[in-house]
Amino acid sequence: MPRLPKRLGHAAEAPVTEHLEELRARLFVVVAALTAGTTVGYVVHVRVLHMLIRTLPPGHRHLITLGVAEPFTTSLKISFVVGLFLALPIVLWQMWAFFAPAFGPRVDRSITVLFLCAGALMVAGAAFGERVALPAALRFLMSFDGSVYDVQLRAGEFISFALLVLAACGVVFELPIAVLGLVRIGALTSAKLRRNRRVGYMIVCVIGVALPGVDPFTTIIETIPLAVLFEASIWLSVAFERRWRPVVALKTRTAA
Repeated sequence: MPRLPKRLGHAAEAPVTEHLEELRARLFVVVAALTAGTTVGYVVHVRVLHMLIRTLPPGHRHLITLGVAEPFTTSLKISFVVGLFLALPIVLWQMWAFFAPAFGPRVDRSITVLFLCAGALMVAGAAFGERVALPAALRFLMSFDGSVYDVQLRAGEFISFALLVLAACGVVFELPIAVLGLVRIGALTSAKLRRNRRVGYMIVCVIGVALPGVDPFTTIIETIPLAVLFEASIWLSVAFERRWRPVVALKTRTAA
């Protein structure tokens, strides 16, 4: 039976075989986490399906299937996505734990805080998508030229669209983490961000257009929080840069 992975100490040296053994053990943990998460996802997949159906406008909450296997594959898709969402913290932590010995303890603590904040922001993004973005997009899309079309929803296509929008909103809410990471490594500064606000907002719009969305309305809904988060990222970088500046100065003097 595979043993649970043992984390090496910072700057610790080990033979290649030991690294390979650790990698194998961590892959085992990742597969086990995905399997357990998918199992939990299957247990709750009916509740998740009803939650997604509630985002549809009243009168359009009856999904149809056109294939023999479509009910099974749709439920399996929901179970796997829920499982991936539940297992993602473990997967990311196993990845980091494998590379962590190459970095110092200070970076280790920063990454731990980063994971916690990133997880909270992803949950907030998915909640925003489920409460705001997805219902608004569905109302717009399904009422478009309503006098012409008789809208009937296939279960598989609706679930794929809904999960894609929720995932896009979760990614959008990770913007502050990305900006703070660039500021932390010195690729950006708060002063540069404030000077180039217009360029930043243009990039935000480009990212909003590139995110999953089949219509301009969904793109706008996804871009608005992106712009708000970008502005919040600027002020967060101002606050955190003041805390990081003494550490950077100390490292510079030590190197000299």
